[in-house]
Amino acid sequence: MILVAGATGNVGGEVVEALARAGEPVRALVRRPGGPPAGRPEETGHADTVEQAVGDLNEPDSLVPALDGVRGVFLLPGYRDMPGLLDRVRRAGVERIVLLSSLATVATDTRNVLSAYMIDSETAVRESGLAWTFLRPNAFMSNALRWLPQLRAGDVVRDAFGTVPVASVDPYDIAAVAVRALLDQGHEGRVHALSGPEPLLPAQRLAILGEALGRELRFHALADGEGRAEMAAAGVPEPYIRAFFSFYGDGTLDESRVYPTVEEVTGRPPRSFRDWAAAHRAAFARPGAE
Repeated sequence: MILVAGATGNVGGEVVEALARAGEPVRALVRRPGGPPAGRPEETGHADTVEQAVGDLNEPDSLVPALDGVRGVFLLPGYRDMPGLLDRVRRAGVERIVLLSSLATVATDTRNVLSAYMIDSETAVRESGLAWTFLRPNAFMSNALRWLPQLRAGDVVRDAFGTVPVASVDPYDIAAVAVRALLDQGHEGRVHALSGPEPLLPAQRLAILGEALGRELRFHALADGEGRAEMAAAGVPEPYIRAFFSFYGDGTLDESRVYPTVEEVTGRPPRSFRDWAAAHRAAFARPGAE
C-alpha cells in the first residue's frame, strides 16, 4: 500500500492516478472526510485500488489509521513537525519516502522562507532512518492555472517575471517519476531534478495556451513594483514575495535548465507545455462557452 499526501493537489492527484493505472493499492490522504476526489481513478479502470484516509500531517498521531499496512509514502514538504511526522511514519513500518522538494534547496541564495522549509524538510527525511528519494522539479506547468481569472475576464494576462525563461514540468511527469521511485529499486538516496523539454518565457507559454483555446492572448509584463503589489493584493505573504523576487528577479534560481531525468526514469520524453495545454483546455473554457 502506498499513502499519497496532497492527494487532491496537482501533483498528488496525478500520483494517485498513476498508481491506480499501475494497479497498485493506493491510499489518498485527505484532511476531512467527504472532500474532493483524489485524481480520477474511475477513469483508469482501477478505482477499486484507491482508498481514502483522513489525517492531518501537522498532527502526526492522527495518521495512525492512514499508515496501517503502508510501505511507501509520497510526501510534501513544510509540515510543522517534520521530524515527529517522520518518526510516526517510521514506527508504522513504512519503508520508503518520496519527498516532493524543490530546486530552491540549491539556489545560489537560500536565505529565504521557501528555500528554508525545503532544506529543513529534506534534512528531516535524510535523518529519519527511512529510505528516501527527493524530487526537485522546476516550476509546474499547472502554475498557468493562476491565469484563469484573467482569461475568464478577457484576453490579456498580466504577470511578473516576463523575461525569465522556465523549463516548466508537467505534474503528470513528476508523478510518473515519483511512482517509479516508490515501486522500483535503485532510487534510494537519489535526488531527481525534473524539467520539461524546453525553456519558455511566460509570453510563449501564453501563446501556446492561446493556440489550444483558439484565442489570441496577449501578455503584459509587470514591472517589479507592480508585480510585488499584485502579489500582496492576492494575499501572498511578504516573506514569500521576497523569495520569489530573489529567485526570479535577482536570478538566484535557474529553472531554464533542461534535465534528462523524466526520460531516464520513465523511458519516454517529458510532456511539452503544448501537451499540457491541450490536456487542460477545458479548465480554461469561459462560462457558457461550448
